[in-house]
Amino acid sequence: MTPPKILIAPSILSADFGRINEEIASVERFSDLIHVDVMDGHFVPNITFGPGQIGKMRSKKPFDVHLMIEHPEKYLRQFVEGVKKAVGEELAAQSYLVVHAEAAEDIVAVVRAIHDFGMKAGVALNPDTPASVLEGVLDEVDMVLCMTVNPGFGGQQFIDSVMSKVANLRSRKPELNIEVDGGINGETVKLAREAGANVFVAGNYVFGAADREAALESLRV
Repeated sequence: MTPPKILIAPSILSADFGRINEEIASVERFSDLIHVDVMDGHFVPNITFGPGQIGKMRSKKPFDVHLMIEHPEKYLRQFVEGVKKAVGEELAAQSYLVVHAEAAEDIVAVVRAIHDFGMKAGVALNPDTPASVLEGVLDEVDMVLCMTVNPGFGGQQFIDSVMSKVANLRSRKPELNIEVDGGINGETVKLAREAGANVFVAGNYVFGAADREAALESLRV
């Protein structure tokens, strides 16, 4: 089986929200996806972007929209419409909507609904959530996001114990996109890659760098 290619997804959670499209433009040339963290102040103690704000963003790369929200099944259509406005129909079909297993009432139904809306579907797991919760949906997802920090804020310390979960998923699904998000930098990315991850989200490491291109390229281990 062909191992999945490395994909780099800078997180605009660490960007300047006041000039978000300039920030996206500064990294998209060197990126594969643009990672957009959506927080509702309930599932996580922070608030970021809604679907209307996403619809005002512009990018030439697909979006990777991480929904850290309660009851995501109620808002899928709005977020899909926002992504389509941001990147267009063609790139929207290559974009991901990622929902938390801990937040969805019926994760299989949510994944199927995302596919019905014409986008790729991902499921996110918090650091303490076992991979076993994916039984019944693992064959249907396009990506699994293993959080390597507790979600809600950027700039946290990488939790290396999550790597056993990544390795377990990789052994079961050799061709699956496995994403890691939280504390990713030029060193921790090596641990994640060795464990089997292939999609790397980085926020502070990229947007806080003097040379963003160099920071992004250093993640292509």
